[in-house]
Amino acid sequence: MRQIGKQILTLTKSYATFCVLALVLLAAPALAREKAIVTNVLTGVAISGYDPVAYFTEDAAIQGSPLYELQWSGVTWYFSSAANRDVFARAPEVYAPLFGGHCAMSMARGHLSQGNPQIFRILGGRLMLFYSIGNRAAFDLSPANALVQAAANWDELPDSRSAHLQ
Repeated sequence: MRQIGKQILTLTKSYATFCVLALVLLAAPALAREKAIVTNVLTGVAISGYDPVAYFTEDAAIQGSPLYELQWSGVTWYFSSAANRDVFARAPEVYAPLFGGHCAMSMARGHLSQGNPQIFRILGGRLMLFYSIGNRAAFDLSPANALVQAAANWDELPDSRSAHLQ
């Protein structure tokens, strides 16, 4: 009987976490726009030229090419193929990283720091970048809480077209 109670409690916690994640991620398209998008200080390209669609199709950070570039939200984005560029053009809010490519855990802690395009997580169908593996591990301890706090902190940032971070 005790084991069944533990399983019910675990399911209840999982369901609650899922509900919080769903609510935050439903608002996520707005989180990808109108705020600072991380760009390379030398090239001005979003997320250091990595292909935002490849995270979803290849489950990997793949460098894009200037041969397949697109302007979105006042920033240049690179892609590894014309097909990925076209997919992004149809739904950029789906593929652009949350928080403009800033570290999701740093944002939850109230700091604005550039996410490393090679340290990422896709959660609820949304791409998040992290400054370090440690920040990603901290995020993974309580993703629902981290997302709620990050979204609140992101909302308080002034609107901007791009942020040049090193």
